[in-house]
Amino acid sequence: MLLHIFYWEISLSEATELSSKDIKAWLEKETSSIFNPVHANAQALIGEMRKALNSLSDSSKMLLDNSAKEIEKRNKKTYGRARALNKLARLFIDRFKQIQVPEKVSYDSFNEFFQETQRALIVTEVDIKNWFPRISPFFILDRRKFLIAFEKAKMTLKEMNAFLTKEYIKTKTLEETFQLIDRLHALENQLANLKEEGAKAEDEKASVEKEIANLHQKMADLKSKGGISQLDQIDIEIEDLTSEVKHALRHLQKPFIKLQSLSLRGGGSGLTPDEFNKLNQYLQSPLEALATEANSYPLLKEILHKTERLMIEGKLQLKPDKLRKAEQAIRSITNNSLENLHKKCVDVLKRRNQLSVSAEVAETKSRLQKLSEHLEDLERKRNVAESELKALERAHNETLEKIHNNKRLIEKDVFNFMGKKIHVE
Repeated sequence: MLLHIFYWEISLSEATELSSKDIKAWLEKETSSIFNPVHANAQALIGEMRKALNSLSDSSKMLLDNSAKEIEKRNKKTYGRARALNKLARLFIDRFKQIQVPEKVSYDSFNEFFQETQRALIVTEVDIKNWFPRISPFFILDRRKFLIAFEKAKMTLKEMNAFLTKEYIKTKTLEETFQLIDRLHALENQLANLKEEGAKAEDEKASVEKEIANLHQKMADLKSKGGISQLDQIDIEIEDLTSEVKHALRHLQKPFIKLQSLSLRGGGSGLTPDEFNKLNQYLQSPLEALATEANSYPLLKEILHKTERLMIEGKLQLKPDKLRKAEQAIRSITNNSLENLHKKCVDVLKRRNQLSVSAEVAETKSRLQKLSEHLEDLERKRNVAESELKALERAHNETLEKIHNNKRLIEKDVFNFMGKKIHVE
């Protein structure tokens, strides 16, 4: 064993280099003097056993036919024994019919055929010992013919066993090596197919990504033209103005929330339905709330007056600092500090609404919507392609590993069987 390990660790430069395509032909040539005679002997023994089983089947058929004829005679002396023999012969026929003779000879198929035949003959011998004495003294010649065929089958089975354990076992490793080579070729074909599929998937992904890039460019071009571009600018203005409105109302956020809660609980806030709705709007969309006010924002002022009254009455509890800042904000806003901001908000929403309903913008939005939907489909296709590529990559790497392992096993088997160091490329 240590000697094998020593030789196995010899550098690859001292090994015979062989491609995976050439290894089978090389191994067949190197082992033909050993393997071919053994394989031919295996085939011959299978052929002999096939004949022996056919002879047994024919003999069983003879027992079946002759016992059936005797049954028809209704002879009291032979009737019971004829029926027993007929049943036994039918059992033999069914049993031998089930034995599968291998078409392709290998150590495994030979061994399986041997085991199956051995089981059938052992059971048959038990049946013979149990039943043939009961059938005696009738059907002497028929039983003798069957026993001759049976003994011939047992002798052939004995030869098969001796061959299997003494000669064929020596080439088992060699047969397994040939199977490994066939598996290697199958894996290499699989690898080639995976590479081809991977290349197709890469091309498909690249095509989809190119189309996605073109769509992005088309959408960018549409957004940069005319009304859509102006809408984008207005949206930026709206964001800036929203921040200004929130900043102007920042000290009223807490009082407004408490006022809203007081109204919902029916605690005497004094707000009308319109004022209550406007209060909710100021809390949710402050710019839109201010922009939809009339000049001098009367609803907001009414809300502020009632807020201030409730704070004085102690119905809106605030910390001193928050209370002071809220009162300052109320006085400032009541004195029209939001007048300019109100005009800006009204103007920006008016411009946005006018632009939004224009035919040009409507057409552009429709085209952008269609492009966006198409973009979603393409992105789904890209995700599918990426998933497929990952799966193919995993399969590719696993196949490569299997190929590597198979090559190393072939190299070890050849060394163990022949003592020759090879390297399969």
